[in-house]
Amino acid sequence: MRIVFVGTPEFAAEILEHLIKNGFNVVGVVTQPDKPRGRGRKVEPTPVKVVAEKHGVPFIQPESINKKEALEFLRSVGPDVIIVASYGKILGEKVLSLPSLGCYNIHPSLLPKYRGASPIQRVLENGEERTGVTIYKMVKELDAGPIALQREISIDPFETFDQLEKRLIELSKEMSIEFLEKLKVGDIELKEQDHSRATYAPMIKKEDLIVDFSKDAESVKNKIRAYDSKPGARAFLGNDEVKLFGVTAIDSSGDEPGLINYINKEGAWIGTGRGKVKVGCIQFPGKRKMTFWEAKNGRLIIEGMRFERRHEI
Repeated sequence: MRIVFVGTPEFAAEILEHLIKNGFNVVGVVTQPDKPRGRGRKVEPTPVKVVAEKHGVPFIQPESINKKEALEFLRSVGPDVIIVASYGKILGEKVLSLPSLGCYNIHPSLLPKYRGASPIQRVLENGEERTGVTIYKMVKELDAGPIALQREISIDPFETFDQLEKRLIELSKEMSIEFLEKLKVGDIELKEQDHSRATYAPMIKKEDLIVDFSKDAESVKNKIRAYDSKPGARAFLGNDEVKLFGVTAIDSSGDEPGLINYINKEGAWIGTGRGKVKVGCIQFPGKRKMTFWEAKNGRLIIEGMRFERRHEI
C-alpha cells in the first residue's frame, strides 16, 4: 500500500516517524513551506520535512497542495491512500479524489465536537473532561467526513496543553497503525457524523490568550493550562504583558480579582471573580520563565500587586 503523508508540526512529524519505523510504505510527503520562527525569526524546516529528509522520502512544500505542481507530484508517486495530520491547509476535490482508497485525517478531538484548527486548546479552555482522536475519511466540508476509527481518553483536571498533546500524539500513533492495517485488508466501516452535534475549535487569536481574572477560578485555571507552555496565556501587570504557567490548585474562598495575595516556593495565590488560583510560573518580557518565588526574590513582583483587566494586546 503506497502512502502519501501530509502534515506540518511536531504532532504530525511523530506520526510520520512512527509509520516509517513500522515499515509502512510512505512514498511521498507534503508539508507547508519553511517559515521564520522564534525570537530571531530564523527560517526553520517544518518538523515533518525533517523526518522526510532523515528517511529519504521525497517531499514537496507547496504554497497550495491544490495547484498544478503539487498535483503532478502526487500523481508521480501514485498513492493508494493519503494520510493527513495537522497540515494547516485545505485539500481540494482534485486531491481528495486522487488516491483509490481515499484521504484520511487524524484529528485530535471526538468528532463531531471541536472541528477546526485548535481542538486541543479549546477542550482545555472549555473545561472538557474527555477528548480523543478521530480518523475520518475527508470530504469537502471541514472535518465533516465519515468516521473510520475513534478512541476516547479522560482529561486530568490540571492537565496542560503540552501534557495532553503528548498523550494524543501517542494515541494517534497507535491508531494510525491500527487503521492502516484494517484499510489494507478492507476492514474499514465508515460511520457518518451527527452533524447536528458539531462544535468548532477556531484558530487561536491573540485576544484568546488574555486571562480575565474577573471570571471564576475554574475558568482562569482552564485559560492558563490551555496555552501552557505554548504560546502562554497573557496577563497585564503594571506596564508589562506577562505570561503565566503552571496552575496547580484552586480555592473557593473569595478574593479581589487579579490580586496577588501570597507567594511561596510553590507559587502565587491570585484572586479571581470567584475563588483563587495558585499559579507556579511567570515570564516577563525579554526574560526567561521563572517561578513566582524567583520573581519575588528578584524584586520583579511583590504581594499586593494586581493583574489588570485590559482588552488590547
